[in-house]
Amino acid sequence: MPEFHRSIPDGDDKERLVCQDCGFVAYENPKIIVGSVVSEGGRVLLCRRAIEPRRGFWTLPAGFMEMAETAEEGARREAWEEAKARIAIEGLLAVFSIARIGQVQLIYRAGFAEPGFAAGPESQEVALFGWEEIPWGEIAFPSVHWALRAWQAAAGQPLGLPAGNPAEDARGTIRPEPGL
Repeated sequence: MPEFHRSIPDGDDKERLVCQDCGFVAYENPKIIVGSVVSEGGRVLLCRRAIEPRRGFWTLPAGFMEMAETAEEGARREAWEEAKARIAIEGLLAVFSIARIGQVQLIYRAGFAEPGFAAGPESQEVALFGWEEIPWGEIAFPSVHWALRAWQAAAGQPLGLPAGNPAEDARGTIRPEPGL
């Protein structure tokens, strides 16, 4: 098995994982997260996580994109896996860069393509929440707050340019406070 070490390859300016035998560079790149703000009648679908990280906290149906799928297919798959929901994607709502953990998040605005939803294996429960009912203190990740605010700001309007990171965390480097 090849042995990799960290060094700066010729012609590069960043330390990379390089094979000591053949010089192959194993690039480490951000992971892509796909998900959606699914709404119906002014209420939004949230999933209480049954897995770590942030088990027991509420999130959007979202997760890592898989090989051989489009971003939209991934968002639909995640909605099915986490909330047994068939969704219709309306468009791209937000793009978030979370440099602290090497993620790029593509969040879509969506509605239900078919009635019904239920907790999937990664969710303890799923529910629709009106804006005032959202359990803000039990939201799993800062980007879920950002996505919900982008959804609310665009409610009832055609989607324009996607929302991005808030100005106070433009690079996604601020760690969430304990309890958030």
